[in-house]
Amino acid sequence: MRSVIATLITLVILSGGAGQAQPLPDTLRVRYEAIAQRIIEAALADSSAFERLAYLVDTFGPRFSGTPQLERAIDWVLEAMRQDGLENVRGDTVMVPRWVRGDEALELRHPYRKKLAVLGLGGSVATPPEGIEAEVLVVRSFDELEARRDEARGRIVVFNVPFTTYGETVRYRVLGAVAAARAGAVASLVRSVTPHSLYTPHTGGMRYEDGVPRIPHAALTVEDAELLQRLQDRGQRPRLWLYMEAQTLPDVPSRNVVAELVGRERPEEIVVVGGHIDSWDVGQGAMDDAGGCVAAWEAVRLLKRLGLRPRRTIRVVLWTNEENGLRGALAYRDRYRDELDRHVLAIETDAGVFKPEGFGFTGSPEALAVVRAVARLLAPIEADRIWEGGGGADIAPLMREGVPGMGLRVDGTHYFWYHHTDADTIDKLDPHELNLCIAALAVIAYVIADLPEPLPRAAGG
Repeated sequence: MRSVIATLITLVILSGGAGQAQPLPDTLRVRYEAIAQRIIEAALADSSAFERLAYLVDTFGPRFSGTPQLERAIDWVLEAMRQDGLENVRGDTVMVPRWVRGDEALELRHPYRKKLAVLGLGGSVATPPEGIEAEVLVVRSFDELEARRDEARGRIVVFNVPFTTYGETVRYRVLGAVAAARAGAVASLVRSVTPHSLYTPHTGGMRYEDGVPRIPHAALTVEDAELLQRLQDRGQRPRLWLYMEAQTLPDVPSRNVVAELVGRERPEEIVVVGGHIDSWDVGQGAMDDAGGCVAAWEAVRLLKRLGLRPRRTIRVVLWTNEENGLRGALAYRDRYRDELDRHVLAIETDAGVFKPEGFGFTGSPEALAVVRAVARLLAPIEADRIWEGGGGADIAPLMREGVPGMGLRVDGTHYFWYHHTDADTIDKLDPHELNLCIAALAVIAYVIADLPEPLPRAAGG
């Protein structure tokens, strides 16, 4: 008898290729359609997920690596998972970096005095105790800085780069201090990486390079970056004063949260689903990524509540230290390296829990065909699209070892409005959209974990 997976691959190819929508194969429909509908209906009828998310962020607030808030939140999650009846609940120890923001301030000193909003970027050094006052050089690209490098010496360089895509624009946040220091700047500021601003600065990670002076690096608002641009364009020579107390302390212990729904036939084979439990030290980290953590956790809890135990183990992982180090992701890979050939799929949700549209997938063409067929089960909630290419920061180390990866894709219209700001709070999220995300994760995780055969891996994977 032809295997289920071989049948799925053949039907996808015959229907016009993996890139096009295709009818749900009978083999899959008969086996899983009623189960998927049951999961979706149960997810949409339950309000406990949003209540749990609100409790998490309201009680513990931002959960930055190395802080008591993060560890108290992890304690609460572990206890709640045990009460849920999940299996093999544990906190795997991870050493994480400890960066402390301290007080910070930014003022316009010429042509008039004005306090400006500022957020230091994670990993930045401090200013001297008296702060740094200097004339500004505003540039709109690395190329412009290079062309004007003789003007940068002794100044505060401001990168006023409009948002295009996150991947393109975030380079100025990550690498701006290095480029500015090479040109002789005394400090650097970056226009917040966002397409929309209501005077909200955005924090995030940055890097230094050995052999390049380490200068303070912070984010200012879109509005103030444009103000400085206009002043400079008129020849008014704006001056700023920047004060930062940032410091990096020795590493401290944290934990990855791990819990399982153990498989009924092949418990050693694993489907991972998760998000990152840490956040930046501003706002509540509700969108980034408490919502993703609760969605993954609730997906597994829902399956247990419905009595749906798949062939393979579904393991929920809430990684620590995604925001400023990825130590949790690397530690998970290293701790479970001997199991990675039995990791069937890793699913990450770290783009907000807005209305789901589908998943991005990275794996073999044969596995892509299977995933596209399985995703048709999500057509009732319009989350059945599968893009080629996807994953996430925390599952990237697993994917590099050959584990197929998926990332939940949602309506991203407003995600970067609030990303890494004080505005990332629970009120930005919708209970129904969260439940839709839970349904999508639960259906995909369950069916992939229950198929008679694991997803085909790429050669050498």
